[in-house]
Amino acid sequence: MPNAQRRRLAVRSAASALAVALGATALAACGSSDGDGKAESGPVSLTYWTWTPGMDKVVDLWNKGPGKKDRITVVVKKQASGDSLVTKILTAHKAKKAPDLVQAEYQALPTLVSNDALADIAKEVGDAKGRFADGVWQQTTLGTDAVYAIPQDIGPMMFYYRADLFKKYGLKVPTTWDEFAQVARQLKKKAPDKDLTTFSANDSGLFAGLAQQAGAKWWTTSGDKWKVGIDDAATQKVARFWGGLVKEGAVDNQPMYTPAWNKALNTGKQIAWVSAVWAPGTLTTAAPATKGKWAMAPLPQWSAGQNVTGSWGGSSTAVTTDSAHKDAAAKFAAWLNTDGSALQALAKESGIYPAATNAQTSGAFAAPPAYFANQSDFYTKAAEIAKTTAPSAWGPNVNVAYTTFNDAFGAAAKNKSDFVAALNTMQDATVADLKKQGFGVSR
Repeated sequence: MPNAQRRRLAVRSAASALAVALGATALAACGSSDGDGKAESGPVSLTYWTWTPGMDKVVDLWNKGPGKKDRITVVVKKQASGDSLVTKILTAHKAKKAPDLVQAEYQALPTLVSNDALADIAKEVGDAKGRFADGVWQQTTLGTDAVYAIPQDIGPMMFYYRADLFKKYGLKVPTTWDEFAQVARQLKKKAPDKDLTTFSANDSGLFAGLAQQAGAKWWTTSGDKWKVGIDDAATQKVARFWGGLVKEGAVDNQPMYTPAWNKALNTGKQIAWVSAVWAPGTLTTAAPATKGKWAMAPLPQWSAGQNVTGSWGGSSTAVTTDSAHKDAAAKFAAWLNTDGSALQALAKESGIYPAATNAQTSGAFAAPPAYFANQSDFYTKAAEIAKTTAPSAWGPNVNVAYTTFNDAFGAAAKNKSDFVAALNTMQDATVADLKKQGFGVSR
């Protein structure tokens, strides 16, 4: 009901706990039976919904180790990822039958919290904060004193380029976005049949990360209302930049993850990619013939001397308000994402890049990815970049914003038309949807 939703999301200040803003009584009513901190007297069995491959093997370490000692068993239930999982969680929660633990992408957390589906586990896991970069930890607190999940994996953004072709064409690795545009033009002049990169309108997460790096805050709160700033000055700057490059033909305007895109990377028609730390895995499949020819550098900055990156992807482990074993679930969530053996198992079995800083340069990350064997400091550099991740600001209807991006920017990229106009469409659609759902909205 609209009024109930508005009450649940009435955040009164950035410093206040969202649990209070959502209504302490509501959360208490849905809370776990062991929320008073007392030890449970018998064995506990927890259900964990996750899409991560190999998670059952990682959980086995818990069940045979600390879980066995504490008599806490975790059962993995594989699920689909993305919006389908969010929908399934909310459906189960309406029937008060959500699992004890869920894997949730960072942008999905506000939606789950606004529906009272996630428990505040600050008292149980607050000391885990020091294991993560501030910008990463902030994504699980929603900027408040509450903690709604433990960060699991992250996707700090970076710049990937064909080192051999940059050398061949005398190109300088850009450190600013102005230099990036200059390099794109220089390449077109020297090799008209090649592109530095492409603007892909089917990757809303990439655009969101670029806006994040520029300082955008797409969703914030003002009193008891949401404020949507998708068309803020920072995002307009990003939209104008990429729209200008597409319009003049300095970069391509085709979507990524298509056979044509793979071929462009594999043949050297496209010689760079703005991506995230997980890019080596994609390149291994998309451009196998170019293994060992790429290098990674920090993302270009908007001003010389800056040192900040955006985030593309990543997820967390959360405890639901339906769990009857909140303390036990929180204990497992913290172990999964901070324990050394668990993190190395996640890297080995699941191929994730851990959010915990203590695992980003050890074990599986002591040597570079095989695809980047020529860059021995790959993960050392990646860890340094990850520390500079900018805070994000997600809201309860990210799915609407992302869908609108795909449509509006897809048309703008294809027609080489105004990207800022597409951004305005994205803003208007997101605001209209919030109002339709019954949320208070301010400008």
